[in-house]
Amino acid sequence: MIDTYPSVTGNWNFPTKIRFGAGRIKELAEACGAAGIERPLLVTDPGLKPLPMIAEALALLEKNGLAAAIFADVHPNPVGADVELGLKAFARGKHDGVIVFGGGSAMDAGKAIAFMSGQTRPMWDYEDREDWWTRADPKGIAPVIAVPTTAGTGSEVGRAAVITDESDHTKKIIFHPKMMPVDVIADPELTIGLPPHITAATGMDALSHSLEAFCSPFWHPLAQGVALEGMRLCKEWLPEATKRGSNVDARAFMMAASSMGATAFQKGLGAMHAMSHPCSSLRGTHHGLTNAVVMPYVLVHNQKAVEEKLTAAARYLGLKNQSFNGFVDWVLALREEVGIPHTLKEIGVDTDVIPEAAPMALEDPCSGGNPLPMTRGEYETLYAKAIEGKLA
Repeated sequence: MIDTYPSVTGNWNFPTKIRFGAGRIKELAEACGAAGIERPLLVTDPGLKPLPMIAEALALLEKNGLAAAIFADVHPNPVGADVELGLKAFARGKHDGVIVFGGGSAMDAGKAIAFMSGQTRPMWDYEDREDWWTRADPKGIAPVIAVPTTAGTGSEVGRAAVITDESDHTKKIIFHPKMMPVDVIADPELTIGLPPHITAATGMDALSHSLEAFCSPFWHPLAQGVALEGMRLCKEWLPEATKRGSNVDARAFMMAASSMGATAFQKGLGAMHAMSHPCSSLRGTHHGLTNAVVMPYVLVHNQKAVEEKLTAAARYLGLKNQSFNGFVDWVLALREEVGIPHTLKEIGVDTDVIPEAAPMALEDPCSGGNPLPMTRGEYETLYAKAIEGKLA
């Protein structure tokens, strides 16, 4: 294994300011000061709210004279109503910034709250379509400090938030360049308590980001390189982080892989995410887990367009069979090793969802980044295969 360093820690400024390493959470108040935040709203989720790490973070902020409050009314797949409630809390406490503390749900909700805190139009007017982001007043966007507690979404280095519109049950991407957190505290010790199944699902989400970005047809050589190394880190460290969650180095490398995947996917995503989003909004499935389940089905569908790329990736990853088939076999073996189900049926998605999910997948913004153009019929077929477990 080539990942041997004196200390898995560092201060980075790509793609934003990142304080990376075990124990860095102690710098939270300092990060607030650097961002000019005096009254932070700490946005987390109901599962994290009662844990000691949240109480310790609030105590640290109070000790340093920061008037912090907590907001945790966030669904596992955040909805518009979560953001509305958060905005009321933000205004009520006269907050001037947001600390997003948690996994993807808290990150998405918190970034959306900070973004909307000074806007006058409805949130859906800023969906990631054409140049809709230019409608926003950049002066009305509160600064965000991100503290990830999972290694998967990479939302701490993202310029968008994924929020479900309850009116039509679709996941919509709210985007603005200034939604990028101004400071990230990436402390792998905060992920040590994650149970194996969550470690596996979020880790596979990180892999899906790098993998889909690597396969995307768009031109972005910087993201291409980041994506390739992100996949390698997942290969080397996800099984270890899943089996031995107290291994801080494994947790650190997966946290790095998570941020790398989200950095890379500005190059584009594809049908994995386009299929996953409707499953989450219609059946409440875990996003990373759903990406992991549909991953091999999408790869096989895209074979003609990605065979050369994935053969090259197989060489870089040092796979025994350095070919497209060898890459797919590795994905299948990795899924089995970390406990990912083989079918969508096993995670609560049955054939009844296909008529509604297929057109939603086709309209999903991620679909446009798929290596092969997709049709509604092709999504219907892919959903059926993933539900029934038929790769061929």
